[in-house]
Amino acid sequence: MKLVSQRADEHLAAPTPWQPRVFRSSHDFSRMNLEVEISSTHDAELLGRVAARDPEALSELYDRFSGILFSIAGNILRDTSQAEDVLQEVFVQIWERASVYDAALGKPLSWAVTLTRNKAIDRLRATQRRNRLLDEATAEWETDAPDLHSHQPAVMTNETARFIRAALQELPAEQRQAIELAFFSGLTQSEIASELRQPLGTVKARIRRGMLQLRERLEGIL
Repeated sequence: MKLVSQRADEHLAAPTPWQPRVFRSSHDFSRMNLEVEISSTHDAELLGRVAARDPEALSELYDRFSGILFSIAGNILRDTSQAEDVLQEVFVQIWERASVYDAALGKPLSWAVTLTRNKAIDRLRATQRRNRLLDEATAEWETDAPDLHSHQPAVMTNETARFIRAALQELPAEQRQAIELAFFSGLTQSEIASELRQPLGTVKARIRRGMLQLRERLEGIL
């Protein structure tokens, strides 16, 4: 699937702006319908070649479909990085499932759009579910776990300080930095976002994830 990845890089590096099409007569509509039919037939031929494991056919299909599929994923997820991941996953799925495509159920583009929407919605639901669990876990930590604010370096015992510092060192650097700024420098999340020049949502997520890992490491110790 290296070919698809390369095509994805090219697509993202040089996006083609969408231009509205103006129709002036019924002849324009008829011509458009004919173009659509010819295009769909060609797409079906490409899918047949993909089913026969022709990477060049997959590459051409990517060139034809990627713009609209990326736009659909982006509109659902509102996240460029996740939309890129969905686009890659969809073309992997097309490569693996081209042999089961049934033309009676719709045009190739419609099939690809359905795959994209399903992938994007599944990812969105998973993200929402993960964020909800993180929020619940963080709230539980704040209620039940020892308050790190009460363990400021000036008053904590050497042993307690060692446990906390050791646990912090095991966190990813970006999570450790955000938590240290919050609990040892006393900055608010908005102030941390400004200090790190990161979106507020990113800072909140880093602190939540870091707190979850700290809880696991410090539970039963503090």
